[in-house]
Amino acid sequence: MKLVSVRINARLAIGLAAVSIFVILGLVLPWFAPVDPRTWNAVPRNLPASLRHLLGTTGLGQDTFWFLTWALRTSLTVGIVVAFFATAIGVIVGLTAGFFGGLVDRALTLLMDALIVIPSLPILILLASLLKGRGSLEFIALIMIVLNWPWPARQARAFALTIRERDFIHTARYSGENAAKILMVEIFPYLTGWAFSNLINTVLVAIATESALAVIGLSSLSQATLGTMIYWALNREALLSEQWLWIGSPVVAIMALFVGLFLTSTGFETSNALRRGR
Repeated sequence: MKLVSVRINARLAIGLAAVSIFVILGLVLPWFAPVDPRTWNAVPRNLPASLRHLLGTTGLGQDTFWFLTWALRTSLTVGIVVAFFATAIGVIVGLTAGFFGGLVDRALTLLMDALIVIPSLPILILLASLLKGRGSLEFIALIMIVLNWPWPARQARAFALTIRERDFIHTARYSGENAAKILMVEIFPYLTGWAFSNLINTVLVAIATESALAVIGLSSLSQATLGTMIYWALNREALLSEQWLWIGSPVVAIMALFVGLFLTSTGFETSNALRRGR
């Protein structure tokens, strides 16, 4: 058991270390860029990697490294915003449905099920196509929140249904505590570990979805994201001109970020499971 625990802690530590590196790259370093990396023709085009340009420059006249940090900044912001609101709404709605039951539960469950059966990526592609790639990231993030909150809501509802009949919940009711206080003080603390893991997973889903839209030219192409970085590299034929760092850096960043988020999520979930089993 101790050996398993050490392995799990190592997985969580590696995941947190990887995510921390990306947070520094995406949320701290962009503010130290010598010039706005989103500006075209700010530096000479198609330069190789050097001490001055760590990943070379793009065919649009941008420093690849600094543009990558700005793309990470935007993608992480979108992912965190979508994950936070989708998880928060899902937990609140799910706990409310499961705790109150009756008509409230039936109405909210019907809404959850109606949204769950809607395929999110095709809907986003359709909406982005109608907007012809001119939709803002805020609009795309809002649609992703609407389509992602029912999943945590379903799980939170199931948990509320199992816990609402326990003795300490009845004690809280008979002592005069209102429903909101019972939900937040008595029930929600049991969900914090799961909610954190769900938040991490939703960050991954949101970044992947926005990147997929951007690569096919249906996201906000005026914004610097990991997906739009790949889009412009493909659009300017970076593969044919052998600009490997231009197109490869966002691909590697997405893969490494996903691995870091996955290790963090699974390591945290397993650590919580072991802690509850003790």
